[in-house]
Amino acid sequence: MCGICGIVNLGSRSVSKGPIRSMMKRMKHRGPDDDGILIDNNIGLGFVRLSIIDLSKAGHQPMTSYNGRYTIVFNGEIYNYIEIRKELKIKGYTFNTKTDTEVLLNSFIEWGEDCLDKFNGMFSFVIYDSKNKTLFGARDRFGIKPFYYYMDEESFIFSSEIPPILSVLAKKPAANNQAIFDYLAFNRTDQTESTFFSGVMKLQHGHFFKIQNLKFKIYKWYDLKNNTSDPFNDPEEYRDLFSDSIMLRLRSDVPVGVCLSGGLDSSSIVSTLLSDFNKTDLNTFSAVYGKDEIGDESRFISEYSNQLRNMFFTTPSAESLFTDKEDFVKAHAEPIPTTGPYAQYKVMELAKGQVVVTLDGQGADEQLAGYHYFFGYHFKDLLKRMKLMKLLSESFYYMKNHNSIYGLKTMIYFLIPETLKSGLRTSEHNYINKDFLSRYSLSNSITKNLYGSKSLNEALYDHFEFKLEHLLKWEDRNSMNFSLESRVPFLDHRLVEKTLSLPSDKIIRKGVTKKILREAMNGVLPESIRLRKDKVGFETPQDKWFRTDKFKNFIIELLSSESFRKRGIINIDRAEKMYSDHLKKKSNVSKEIWKWINLELWFREFID
Repeated sequence: MCGICGIVNLGSRSVSKGPIRSMMKRMKHRGPDDDGILIDNNIGLGFVRLSIIDLSKAGHQPMTSYNGRYTIVFNGEIYNYIEIRKELKIKGYTFNTKTDTEVLLNSFIEWGEDCLDKFNGMFSFVIYDSKNKTLFGARDRFGIKPFYYYMDEESFIFSSEIPPILSVLAKKPAANNQAIFDYLAFNRTDQTESTFFSGVMKLQHGHFFKIQNLKFKIYKWYDLKNNTSDPFNDPEEYRDLFSDSIMLRLRSDVPVGVCLSGGLDSSSIVSTLLSDFNKTDLNTFSAVYGKDEIGDESRFISEYSNQLRNMFFTTPSAESLFTDKEDFVKAHAEPIPTTGPYAQYKVMELAKGQVVVTLDGQGADEQLAGYHYFFGYHFKDLLKRMKLMKLLSESFYYMKNHNSIYGLKTMIYFLIPETLKSGLRTSEHNYINKDFLSRYSLSNSITKNLYGSKSLNEALYDHFEFKLEHLLKWEDRNSMNFSLESRVPFLDHRLVEKTLSLPSDKIIRKGVTKKILREAMNGVLPESIRLRKDKVGFETPQDKWFRTDKFKNFIIELLSSESFRKRGIINIDRAEKMYSDHLKKKSNVSKEIWKWINLELWFREFID
């Protein structure tokens, strides 16, 4: 797990070490253990290393092939590198290190771009061919590891994070107003190749690029819909593959821990580690807030208190967020629509010094319909297929289990035309300036790509294509900010491909989501967790936080500041009225308040 960067001058002008060093310095938190540079005329590559596998100097990058032709910079892990190395040895390859980097490099030499299909892992990498003067770069199937780039007529600049790119640009890019609108109106980011910075792009997940003869081209190498496999025959088969995914992600030469929220997903990882691998010395890291506080899951986390010796806890608070807010905004470099990732930020801070690798439950909700609005897709599908009795039955169980009609409301929302979807969402955020609203509301891609899915299964695919990545980005920034590697067992591509091939009743049945996972964990997971029906995630008591005196003074000053008013994005009078009602406990608009705070701090740090 590392940070990579580089500059390609699209002409004869040589790259100097200075800009590469500047980029490396801006992301040293990603790789405090080592660094390296390669300069070859108009191409420069930079690397900072967090040592995970083969801690020796043999893992130094940029790494050059045995024949001196190819050089790689690589961020991520190839979990099945041992198996691939055996295959390559049979073909006559020899290895000078025990690293997965050398396996990746030799795989590219042997199979070219087809090597990508062999990898089980998370990765973004660039390989330079010094003979043909070409550059090849690729990103993993689901976008676990980041890759950003900026390109103009003179140069191609890439990095694992955005700030290193900004550090070498002659002129700061402008804000991307479409991204800002989508963030405010839909709470979504990263659904396209664009970022919050105009001109700074991200290589999409499952894509690779080539720079050949100074021409830049992008290709899609992985499409989830075209890579489905036979579905699981039974929960036991799911359980075996899930365990195998965890086993692969235990491959490490440094300590491994788990971010334990108390929910079904992270608890399934912990219980599997205990039952299948006897990891009683496991380190777990959790955010807690106190009994009856929003986001607190102490009673579920405590189910493991008799089985684990090393459980660590942190309590994010209004005070800590107020102190950390600028550093948190800098660490992410793009706005985040909730304080939930801040809880994860504090968990990663807690884990630093205890472990170097963490396991996390990210990705389970997107493949197993963990969010409650997935019921809307399920109900919509049943209605369109005229499965009326099943619709009535599923609706009954949903309302019985959750005491809510939210699933039915989302079904109605998903049935209405696309333009009405946009109108309804923007009407809920009537603090957005009218001019800004009219300019960007109809050009969003979210209502079509995320809210237009025709069935539950299609919605799951669409979430992998257009929604999952922002969660993975936040996880990457939170972990790497504290020089930690975060691994996500639920995103083993074998597990995803078989899960998304399941019929919908293996995922949602009788008002309960994640059906096959719950059945697979029977006898392994504590029943209080296995059978729980609520969905919490990384929530925080942010509504209370924004009523504290420190935040009250800060928010009032922010809303009335000249910079905030001049942006022309927020209706100030409306925002001030909403905050006043929040202070009086007439409403809870804490999600919107945080978006205003984060957006303004981001403007001040990166744009102004």
